[in-house]
Amino acid sequence: MKKLHPAWIAFGVTFLTLMAMAGFRSAPSVLIVPLEDAFGWSRSTISLALSINVLLYGLTAPFAAALMERFGIRKVVMLALSTVASGALGTVWMTHPWHLIALWGVVVGVGTGSMALVFAASIANRWFLAKKGLVLGALTAAAATGQLIFLPGLSSLAVHHGWKWVSITVSLSAFAMVPLVAIALKEHPSSAGVTPYGAPADYEEPIRIQKNAGRLAVTTLKEASKKRDFWYLVGSFFVCGLSTSGLVGTHFIPAAHDHGMAEVTAASLMAMIGVFDVIGTIFSGWLTDRVDPRKLLFFYYFLRGLSLFLLPSILFSTLHASTLVFIIFYGLDWVATVPPTVVLCRKVLGLEKGTVVYGWVFAAHQIGGSIAAFGAAVLRVKFGNYSSAFYISGILCVITSYFVLQIGKKNEKALAA
Repeated sequence: MKKLHPAWIAFGVTFLTLMAMAGFRSAPSVLIVPLEDAFGWSRSTISLALSINVLLYGLTAPFAAALMERFGIRKVVMLALSTVASGALGTVWMTHPWHLIALWGVVVGVGTGSMALVFAASIANRWFLAKKGLVLGALTAAAATGQLIFLPGLSSLAVHHGWKWVSITVSLSAFAMVPLVAIALKEHPSSAGVTPYGAPADYEEPIRIQKNAGRLAVTTLKEASKKRDFWYLVGSFFVCGLSTSGLVGTHFIPAAHDHGMAEVTAASLMAMIGVFDVIGTIFSGWLTDRVDPRKLLFFYYFLRGLSLFLLPSILFSTLHASTLVFIIFYGLDWVATVPPTVVLCRKVLGLEKGTVVYGWVFAAHQIGGSIAAFGAAVLRVKFGNYSSAFYISGILCVITSYFVLQIGKKNEKALAA
Protein backbone atom coordinates (compact mmCIF):
# COMPACT_ATOMS: atom_id res chain seq x y z
CA MET A 1 0.00 0.00 0.00
CA LYS A 2 1.10 3.55 -0.71
CA LYS A 3 2.15 5.28 2.49
CA LEU A 4 -0.40 7.76 3.86
CA HIS A 5 0.84 11.30 3.46
CA PRO A 6 1.11 13.05 6.88
CA ALA A 7 -1.04 15.85 5.50
CA TRP A 8 -4.06 13.57 5.83
CA ILE A 9 -3.23 12.91 9.49
CA ALA A 10 -3.14 16.67 10.10
CA PHE A 11 -6.44 16.87 8.23
CA GLY A 12 -7.99 14.14 10.42
CA VAL A 13 -6.94 15.75 13.71
CA THR A 14 -8.20 19.13 12.51
CA PHE A 15 -11.51 17.61 11.40
CA LEU A 16 -12.08 16.01 14.81
CA THR A 17 -11.13 19.20 16.66
CA LEU A 18 -13.40 21.39 14.55
CA MET A 19 -16.19 18.85 14.91
CA ALA A 20 -15.87 19.04 18.69
CA MET A 21 -15.75 22.83 18.54
CA ALA A 22 -19.01 22.81 16.60
CA GLY A 23 -20.60 20.99 19.49
CA PHE A 24 -19.36 23.69 21.85
CA ARG A 25 -20.72 26.36 19.49
CA SER A 26 -24.12 24.68 19.15
CA ALA A 27 -24.71 24.41 22.91
CA PRO A 28 -26.04 27.97 23.47
CA SER A 29 -28.95 27.45 21.08
CA VAL A 30 -30.32 24.65 23.29
CA LEU A 31 -29.80 26.67 26.48
CA ILE A 32 -32.04 29.67 25.72
CA VAL A 33 -35.33 28.12 26.79
CA PRO A 34 -33.90 26.07 29.75
CA LEU A 35 -32.17 29.19 31.16
CA GLU A 36 -35.39 31.17 30.79
CA ASP A 37 -37.18 28.50 32.81
CA ALA A 38 -34.41 28.02 35.40
CA PHE A 39 -33.59 31.67 36.21
CA GLY A 40 -36.47 33.69 34.79
CA TRP A 41 -34.04 35.71 32.67
CA SER A 42 -35.48 37.35 29.56
CA ARG A 43 -34.65 36.00 26.11
CA SER A 44 -32.95 39.27 25.17
CA THR A 45 -30.71 39.06 28.28
CA ILE A 46 -29.65 35.51 27.46
CA SER A 47 -29.19 36.43 23.79
CA LEU A 48 -26.87 39.28 24.80
CA ALA A 49 -24.43 36.73 26.22
CA LEU A 50 -24.73 34.63 23.07
CA SER A 51 -24.27 37.75 20.94
CA ILE A 52 -21.01 38.56 22.76
CA ASN A 53 -19.92 34.93 22.26
CA VAL A 54 -20.56 35.16 18.52
CA LEU A 55 -18.81 38.56 18.31
CA LEU A 56 -15.66 37.46 20.15
CA TYR A 57 -15.63 34.21 18.18
CA GLY A 58 -15.01 36.41 15.15
CA LEU A 59 -12.89 39.24 16.57
CA THR A 60 -10.44 36.74 18.05
CA ALA A 61 -9.92 34.99 14.70
CA PRO A 62 -7.42 37.33 12.99
CA PHE A 63 -5.25 37.50 16.11
CA ALA A 64 -5.50 33.72 16.50
CA ALA A 65 -4.36 33.32 12.89
CA ALA A 66 -1.38 35.58 13.58
CA LEU A 67 -0.60 33.71 16.81
CA MET A 68 -0.66 30.42 14.89
CA GLU A 69 1.86 31.85 12.43
CA ARG A 70 4.07 33.16 15.23
CA PHE A 71 3.88 30.48 17.95
CA GLY A 72 2.46 27.45 16.18
CA ILE A 73 -0.96 26.00 15.52
CA ARG A 74 -0.71 23.24 18.12
CA LYS A 75 0.01 25.52 21.10
CA VAL A 76 -2.78 27.94 20.19
CA VAL A 77 -5.37 25.18 19.69
CA MET A 78 -4.46 23.41 22.96
CA LEU A 79 -4.77 26.67 24.90
CA ALA A 80 -8.07 27.43 23.16
CA LEU A 81 -9.53 24.02 24.07
CA SER A 82 -8.50 24.47 27.71
CA THR A 83 -10.10 27.92 27.75
CA VAL A 84 -13.39 26.60 26.38
CA ALA A 85 -13.42 23.75 28.90
CA SER A 86 -12.79 26.09 31.84
CA GLY A 87 -15.40 28.62 30.74
CA ALA A 88 -18.10 26.02 30.14
CA LEU A 89 -17.44 24.31 33.48
CA GLY A 90 -17.63 27.64 35.30
CA THR A 91 -21.23 28.19 34.18
CA VAL A 92 -22.34 25.34 36.44
CA TRP A 93 -22.02 27.72 39.41
CA MET A 94 -23.46 30.89 37.82
CA THR A 95 -26.33 32.71 39.54
CA HIS A 96 -26.54 36.08 37.76
CA PRO A 97 -26.82 37.13 34.09
CA TRP A 98 -23.37 38.74 34.15
CA HIS A 99 -21.88 35.34 35.01
CA LEU A 100 -23.35 33.97 31.78
CA ILE A 101 -22.02 36.97 29.85
CA ALA A 102 -18.52 36.62 31.34
CA LEU A 103 -18.23 32.84 31.04
CA TRP A 104 -20.19 31.76 27.99
CA GLY A 105 -20.00 35.13 26.28
CA VAL A 106 -16.37 36.14 26.86
CA VAL A 107 -14.35 33.08 27.93
CA VAL A 108 -15.97 30.48 25.64
CA GLY A 109 -16.24 33.06 22.84
CA VAL A 110 -12.51 33.79 22.94
CA GLY A 111 -11.68 30.08 23.24
CA THR A 112 -13.75 28.94 20.27
CA GLY A 113 -12.67 31.98 18.26
CA SER A 114 -9.03 30.99 18.75
CA MET A 115 -9.77 27.85 16.77
CA ALA A 116 -12.62 28.83 14.48
CA LEU A 117 -12.25 28.39 10.74
CA VAL A 118 -8.85 30.09 10.68
CA PHE A 119 -7.60 26.76 12.06
CA ALA A 120 -8.98 25.04 8.97
CA ALA A 121 -7.51 27.69 6.66
CA SER A 122 -4.10 27.45 8.37
CA ILE A 123 -3.95 23.65 8.00
CA ALA A 124 -5.11 23.76 4.38
CA ASN A 125 -2.59 26.46 3.46
CA ARG A 126 0.34 24.75 5.21
CA TRP A 127 -0.27 21.13 4.32
CA PHE A 128 -2.01 21.09 0.92
CA LEU A 129 -1.18 22.46 -2.50
CA ALA A 130 -3.36 19.97 -4.37
CA LYS A 131 -7.06 19.47 -3.51
CA LYS A 132 -7.02 22.55 -1.27
CA GLY A 133 -10.61 23.52 -2.11
CA LEU A 134 -11.86 20.04 -1.30
CA VAL A 135 -9.92 20.00 1.99
CA LEU A 136 -11.34 23.39 2.97
CA GLY A 137 -14.83 22.17 2.15
CA ALA A 138 -14.39 19.05 4.27
CA LEU A 139 -12.92 20.95 7.23
CA THR A 140 -15.72 23.50 7.04
CA ALA A 141 -18.19 20.63 6.96
CA ALA A 142 -16.66 19.38 10.21
CA ALA A 143 -18.57 22.17 11.95
CA ALA A 144 -21.80 20.78 10.57
CA THR A 145 -20.85 17.25 11.56
CA GLY A 146 -20.28 18.37 15.14
CA GLN A 147 -23.66 20.04 15.13
CA LEU A 148 -25.17 16.83 13.82
CA ILE A 149 -23.62 14.75 16.60
CA PHE A 150 -24.00 17.13 19.54
CA LEU A 151 -27.27 19.05 19.10
CA PRO A 152 -29.89 16.33 19.68
CA GLY A 153 -27.91 14.89 22.59
CA LEU A 154 -27.32 18.27 24.24
CA SER A 155 -30.97 19.17 23.82
CA SER A 156 -32.03 15.89 25.39
CA LEU A 157 -29.61 16.48 28.29
CA ALA A 158 -31.06 19.94 28.88
CA VAL A 159 -34.66 18.68 28.81
CA HIS A 160 -34.24 15.50 30.87
CA HIS A 161 -31.28 16.22 33.18
CA GLY A 162 -31.01 20.01 33.35
CA TRP A 163 -28.95 22.63 31.58
CA LYS A 164 -25.89 22.11 33.83
CA TRP A 165 -25.17 18.77 32.19
CA VAL A 166 -24.84 20.58 28.86
CA SER A 167 -22.03 22.70 30.33
CA ILE A 168 -20.35 19.68 31.93
CA THR A 169 -20.47 17.69 28.68
CA VAL A 170 -18.95 20.55 26.68
CA SER A 171 -16.19 20.98 29.28
CA LEU A 172 -15.22 17.30 29.40
CA SER A 173 -15.24 17.05 25.59
CA ALA A 174 -12.93 20.06 25.25
CA PHE A 175 -10.47 18.72 27.82
CA ALA A 176 -10.47 15.34 26.06
CA MET A 177 -9.32 16.90 22.78
CA VAL A 178 -6.15 18.47 24.27
CA PRO A 179 -3.97 15.32 24.38
CA LEU A 180 -5.06 14.33 20.85
CA VAL A 181 -3.83 17.64 19.45
CA ALA A 182 -0.63 17.47 21.51
CA ILE A 183 0.28 13.99 20.29
CA ALA A 184 -1.01 13.73 16.73
CA LEU A 185 -0.85 17.22 15.16
CA LYS A 186 2.46 18.13 13.50
CA GLU A 187 3.25 21.83 13.11
CA HIS A 188 4.64 21.94 9.55
CA PRO A 189 5.16 19.40 6.75
CA SER A 190 8.92 19.83 7.27
CA SER A 191 8.54 18.71 10.90
CA ALA A 192 7.18 15.42 9.53
CA GLY A 193 10.00 15.19 6.98
CA VAL A 194 7.77 15.82 3.95
CA THR A 195 6.59 18.59 1.64
CA PRO A 196 2.92 19.65 1.41
CA TYR A 197 0.54 17.28 -0.34
CA GLY A 198 0.75 17.88 -4.08
CA ALA A 199 3.96 19.96 -3.89
CA PRO A 200 6.27 19.88 -6.93
CA ALA A 201 9.80 18.44 -6.69
CA ASP A 202 11.37 21.91 -6.48
CA TYR A 203 9.07 23.13 -3.70
CA GLU A 204 10.61 25.44 -1.09
CA GLU A 205 8.87 26.10 2.22
CA PRO A 206 7.83 29.76 2.64
CA ILE A 207 9.80 31.87 5.11
CA ARG A 208 8.02 31.73 8.45
CA ILE A 209 6.67 35.00 9.80
CA GLN A 210 8.51 36.16 12.93
CA LYS A 211 6.60 39.40 13.56
CA ASN A 212 4.68 40.13 16.74
CA ALA A 213 1.31 38.41 16.29
CA GLY A 214 -0.76 41.48 17.18
CA ARG A 215 1.33 43.70 14.89
CA LEU A 216 1.01 41.19 12.05
CA ALA A 217 -2.77 41.14 12.39
CA VAL A 218 -3.05 44.95 12.47
CA THR A 219 -0.55 45.47 9.63
CA THR A 220 -2.41 42.97 7.47
CA LEU A 221 -5.68 44.79 8.14
CA LYS A 222 -4.13 48.13 7.15
CA GLU A 223 -2.77 46.71 3.91
CA ALA A 224 -5.94 44.81 3.04
CA SER A 225 -8.21 47.78 3.83
CA LYS A 226 -6.71 49.59 0.82
CA LYS A 227 -8.09 46.90 -1.48
CA ARG A 228 -11.68 47.20 -2.72
CA ASP A 229 -12.02 43.42 -2.97
CA PHE A 230 -11.29 43.09 0.74
CA TRP A 231 -14.34 45.22 1.56
CA TYR A 232 -16.53 43.21 -0.81
CA LEU A 233 -15.43 40.07 1.04
CA VAL A 234 -15.96 41.72 4.45
CA GLY A 235 -19.46 42.85 3.51
CA SER A 236 -20.50 39.53 2.04
CA PHE A 237 -19.24 37.52 5.00
CA PHE A 238 -20.92 39.97 7.39
CA VAL A 239 -24.23 39.04 5.78
CA CYS A 240 -23.24 35.36 5.78
CA GLY A 241 -22.77 35.39 9.56
CA LEU A 242 -25.92 37.42 10.09
CA SER A 243 -28.02 34.94 8.12
CA THR A 244 -26.52 31.70 9.51
CA SER A 245 -24.86 31.41 12.94
CA GLY A 246 -26.39 34.62 14.31
CA LEU A 247 -29.95 34.14 13.14
CA VAL A 248 -30.81 30.54 12.26
CA GLY A 249 -28.02 28.96 14.31
CA THR A 250 -29.03 30.83 17.46
CA HIS A 251 -32.77 31.35 17.06
CA PHE A 252 -34.18 28.51 14.95
CA ILE A 253 -34.85 26.31 18.00
CA PRO A 254 -36.60 29.05 20.06
CA ALA A 255 -38.49 30.20 16.92
CA ALA A 256 -39.76 26.67 16.35
CA HIS A 257 -40.58 26.43 20.07
CA ASP A 258 -42.70 29.60 19.71
CA HIS A 259 -44.76 27.74 17.10
CA GLY A 260 -45.35 24.84 19.48
CA MET A 261 -42.64 22.49 18.23
CA ALA A 262 -40.90 20.38 20.88
CA GLU A 263 -37.36 21.55 21.60
CA VAL A 264 -35.80 18.15 20.93
CA THR A 265 -37.61 17.98 17.58
CA ALA A 266 -36.35 21.44 16.63
CA ALA A 267 -32.80 20.44 17.66
CA SER A 268 -33.10 17.35 15.46
CA LEU A 269 -34.06 19.58 12.53
CA MET A 270 -30.98 21.70 13.18
CA ALA A 271 -28.95 18.50 13.16
CA MET A 272 -30.49 17.68 9.77
CA ILE A 273 -29.25 21.05 8.53
CA GLY A 274 -25.85 19.80 9.65
CA VAL A 275 -26.24 16.60 7.61
CA PHE A 276 -26.96 18.44 4.39
CA ASP A 277 -24.37 21.08 5.19
CA VAL A 278 -21.71 18.37 5.13
CA ILE A 279 -22.81 17.42 1.61
CA GLY A 280 -23.16 21.01 0.42
CA THR A 281 -19.86 22.26 1.81
CA ILE A 282 -17.74 19.37 0.54
CA PHE A 283 -19.37 19.76 -2.88
CA SER A 284 -18.70 23.51 -2.68
CA GLY A 285 -15.03 22.79 -1.99
CA TRP A 286 -14.92 20.50 -5.03
CA LEU A 287 -16.59 23.18 -7.17
CA THR A 288 -14.21 25.87 -5.88
CA ASP A 289 -11.30 24.01 -7.51
CA ARG A 290 -13.17 24.13 -10.85
CA VAL A 291 -15.58 27.10 -10.99
CA ASP A 292 -15.16 30.88 -10.60
CA PRO A 293 -15.67 31.36 -6.82
CA ARG A 294 -17.53 34.65 -7.40
CA LYS A 295 -20.22 32.84 -9.38
CA LEU A 296 -20.56 30.26 -6.62
CA LEU A 297 -21.03 33.00 -4.01
CA PHE A 298 -23.68 34.68 -6.17
CA PHE A 299 -25.82 31.55 -6.25
CA TYR A 300 -25.25 30.75 -2.58
CA TYR A 301 -26.36 34.16 -1.31
CA PHE A 302 -29.26 34.56 -3.73
CA LEU A 303 -30.75 31.14 -2.97
CA ARG A 304 -30.21 31.60 0.77
CA GLY A 305 -32.11 34.88 0.64
CA LEU A 306 -35.07 33.21 -1.07
CA SER A 307 -35.15 30.41 1.52
CA LEU A 308 -35.20 32.91 4.43
CA PHE A 309 -38.20 34.69 2.91
CA LEU A 310 -40.08 31.39 3.05
CA LEU A 311 -39.09 30.33 6.57
CA PRO A 312 -41.76 32.27 8.60
CA SER A 313 -44.55 30.61 6.63
CA ILE A 314 -43.28 27.02 7.03
CA LEU A 315 -42.66 26.79 10.79
CA PHE A 316 -45.36 24.62 12.34
CA SER A 317 -45.91 22.77 15.60
CA THR A 318 -45.48 19.47 13.76
CA LEU A 319 -43.29 18.46 10.85
CA HIS A 320 -44.53 19.34 7.37
CA ALA A 321 -43.02 18.57 3.99
CA SER A 322 -42.34 22.28 3.41
CA THR A 323 -40.30 22.46 6.63
CA LEU A 324 -38.18 19.49 5.55
CA VAL A 325 -37.64 21.07 2.11
CA PHE A 326 -36.31 24.20 3.81
CA ILE A 327 -34.03 22.15 6.06
CA ILE A 328 -32.53 20.32 3.08
CA PHE A 329 -32.21 23.41 0.90
CA TYR A 330 -30.84 25.68 3.62
CA GLY A 331 -28.52 22.97 4.92
CA LEU A 332 -26.86 22.54 1.53
CA ASP A 333 -26.13 26.28 1.52
CA TRP A 334 -25.28 26.79 5.23
CA VAL A 335 -21.49 27.33 5.05
CA ALA A 336 -20.91 26.52 1.39
CA THR A 337 -19.66 30.12 1.16
CA VAL A 338 -16.45 29.33 3.08
CA PRO A 339 -14.27 27.55 0.46
CA PRO A 340 -14.74 30.20 -2.29
CA THR A 341 -14.30 33.00 0.26
CA VAL A 342 -11.00 31.54 1.54
CA VAL A 343 -9.72 31.23 -2.03
CA LEU A 344 -10.61 34.85 -2.78
CA CYS A 345 -8.94 36.01 0.47
CA ARG A 346 -5.65 34.54 -0.73
CA LYS A 347 -5.78 36.86 -3.75
CA VAL A 348 -6.05 40.06 -1.70
CA LEU A 349 -2.45 40.13 -0.34
CA GLY A 350 -1.06 36.82 -1.55
CA LEU A 351 -0.76 33.34 -0.06
CA GLU A 352 1.59 34.35 2.80
CA LYS A 353 -1.01 36.59 4.44
CA GLY A 354 -4.10 34.85 3.08
CA THR A 355 -5.00 33.20 6.39
CA VAL A 356 -4.75 36.45 8.37
CA VAL A 357 -6.83 38.25 5.73
CA TYR A 358 -9.42 35.51 6.08
CA GLY A 359 -9.26 35.99 9.84
CA TRP A 360 -10.40 39.61 9.43
CA VAL A 361 -13.07 38.65 6.91
CA PHE A 362 -14.24 35.97 9.33
CA ALA A 363 -14.37 38.62 12.07
CA ALA A 364 -16.91 40.48 9.91
CA HIS A 365 -18.86 37.22 9.63
CA GLN A 366 -19.15 37.02 13.39
CA ILE A 367 -19.94 40.72 13.83
CA GLY A 368 -22.92 40.09 11.56
CA GLY A 369 -23.76 36.99 13.56
CA SER A 370 -23.52 38.91 16.83
CA ILE A 371 -25.89 41.62 15.59
CA ALA A 372 -28.39 38.99 14.45
CA ALA A 373 -28.12 36.97 17.67
CA PHE A 374 -29.11 39.98 19.77
CA GLY A 375 -31.16 41.90 17.21
CA ALA A 376 -33.43 38.97 16.37
CA ALA A 377 -34.23 38.55 20.07
CA VAL A 378 -35.10 42.27 20.34
CA LEU A 379 -37.37 42.04 17.28
CA ARG A 380 -39.02 38.95 18.71
CA VAL A 381 -39.74 40.75 22.00
CA LYS A 382 -41.08 43.80 20.12
CA PHE A 383 -43.26 42.01 17.53
CA GLY A 384 -43.89 38.67 19.24
CA ASN A 385 -42.21 36.59 16.51
CA TYR A 386 -39.07 36.27 14.42
CA SER A 387 -40.63 36.98 10.99
CA SER A 388 -39.14 40.47 10.56
CA ALA A 389 -35.67 39.17 11.39
CA PHE A 390 -35.95 36.45 8.73
CA TYR A 391 -37.22 38.93 6.10
CA ILE A 392 -34.46 41.49 6.78
CA SER A 393 -31.81 38.78 6.54
CA GLY A 394 -33.30 37.48 3.28
CA ILE A 395 -33.20 40.95 1.69
CA LEU A 396 -29.56 41.44 2.69
CA CYS A 397 -28.59 38.08 1.17
CA VAL A 398 -30.17 38.98 -2.18
CA ILE A 399 -28.36 42.35 -2.21
CA THR A 400 -25.08 40.64 -1.37
CA SER A 401 -25.45 38.26 -4.31
CA TYR A 402 -24.93 41.25 -6.62
CA PHE A 403 -21.87 42.66 -4.87
CA VAL A 404 -19.89 39.40 -4.78
CA LEU A 405 -19.85 39.46 -8.58
CA GLN A 406 -17.89 42.73 -8.41
CA ILE A 407 -14.89 41.09 -6.69
CA GLY A 408 -11.79 41.27 -8.89
CA LYS A 409 -13.43 43.32 -11.65
CA LYS A 410 -11.07 46.26 -11.13
CA ASN A 411 -8.07 44.01 -11.71
CA GLU A 412 -9.69 42.46 -14.78
CA LYS A 413 -10.30 45.90 -16.28
CA ALA A 414 -6.69 46.90 -15.58
CA LEU A 415 -5.38 43.79 -17.32
CA ALA A 416 -7.72 44.35 -20.28
CA ALA A 417 -6.44 47.92 -20.65
